[in-house]
Amino acid sequence: MKKANVYFTDFRTPMNGDSLPTKLKKLMKKAGIAELDLDGKFVAIKMHFGELGNLSYLRPNYAKAVADVIRSLGGKPFLTDCNTMYPGYRKNAIDHLYCAWENGFTPLSAGCPILIADGLKGTDEIEIPVEGGEYVKNAKIGRAIMDADVFVSLTHFKGHEMTGFGGTIKNIGMGCGSRAGKTEMHISGQPQIDTELCRGCKACLKQCANEGLIWNADTKKMSVDKEHCVGCGRCLGACNFDAIQFEDYHAPQLLNRKIAEYTKAVVSGRPQFHISLVVDVSPNCDCHAENDAPILPNIGMFISTDPLALDQACVDACLKATPLANSQLHDHITSPDFCEHHDYFTNSTPESEWKSCLEHAEKIGLGTRSYELIKM
Repeated sequence: MKKANVYFTDFRTPMNGDSLPTKLKKLMKKAGIAELDLDGKFVAIKMHFGELGNLSYLRPNYAKAVADVIRSLGGKPFLTDCNTMYPGYRKNAIDHLYCAWENGFTPLSAGCPILIADGLKGTDEIEIPVEGGEYVKNAKIGRAIMDADVFVSLTHFKGHEMTGFGGTIKNIGMGCGSRAGKTEMHISGQPQIDTELCRGCKACLKQCANEGLIWNADTKKMSVDKEHCVGCGRCLGACNFDAIQFEDYHAPQLLNRKIAEYTKAVVSGRPQFHISLVVDVSPNCDCHAENDAPILPNIGMFISTDPLALDQACVDACLKATPLANSQLHDHITSPDFCEHHDYFTNSTPESEWKSCLEHAEKIGLGTRSYELIKM
C-alpha cells in the first residue's frame, strides 16, 4: 500500500494573522475536502462533546469551521456521537443533548444540528459486517451515522487511561458504537442486575431477544437467565436506573483490536475525511467529568483520508515533543522509581497500551501506517 497523505499546520496565529478556525478551513481545503461529492449529501461529523466538568474537549468553534466548509460545498452536515455505556451525562439522548448544550454546542455555535446517532436510549443501531474481523463479525453502529452519505471525524487527540491515547480510530470505533456496541468492545460475559437499583419496569425485558432475562412476580425484580443470555448488552442500554452492569472487562490489547474492527465497519466503502487536533493533550479521556493538566504541548492540526495514517502521524509528533512540567507525565518521569518505556503515553499511564490498535488496524486493511506529512 502506498503512503497516505497527512496534512499538517501548527497552532501559531501571529497578530493580524489567520484565526485557528480559519487555519483549519484552509487546511481542509488543502487536504482535498472539495474532491468529495458533498452536494446535497448528508454528512455526519463525529466528535466528542465532552462530559460535564471536563474542559479539554474541542470547542464548538472548530466544529463550526468544519460545518461551514461542508455547507459551502453543498453538504448537509450534522454533529453526532453515540450514547455511553456507563452512568453519566451522556448515557441517553436527552441528557447527552443537555450536556452538549451546556458545553457550548448548539446549532448556532456549531453551525449545524446535533443528532445522537443511536437514539433516545442507545438502542437505535444497525449491525454492519466487519470484513476480515477476527473479534467482531457484526459491529453495532448508531443508525444515524450509517444513514449519512459521507463520514467526517473531528478528533481531540489526547491520552487515555486504557488505550494509551484517544485518537481518530478511538473516536470512530468506540464513539460510533451503540451502547450495546460499546459493551461488546469493552467487556465479555454476561451482565449482572443490582436488585437494589432495579425498579422492575421491564424496559430491559422488551429489548432482550434471547430470553435472557427473568421477571420475578414476587419480588418485582429482573434477573439474568445464565442459560439463555448471550451478553449482547442491549438490556444495559434500556435500563434508565443503572441497575445492569458488566464486570468482566477486556485487556487493553483486545479492546484496541475491537475498536479497530468497529472503525473499519464505520468507514469501509464510503466517502470519508478525518481531522485530528493535538491540543490540550490531557492524560485521560474527555469522558471524565474532569481533566488533568496537559502532558504535552499543543502541536497542531492534522488531516487525512486515512484514519490509521492520521493516528500514526499524531503519535509520531507527540513522541518528538517535550513533556510539560506540572503534569501526570512529568510527575511519573521524575519519580525515584520511574521505569522508562521510551513512550510518553505508556510513561504517563503504564497500565495502558496503544500499539496493538494500530498494528491490528493495518492487519485488517483499515489503512496504512506509512505516510507523507505535507505542511501548510
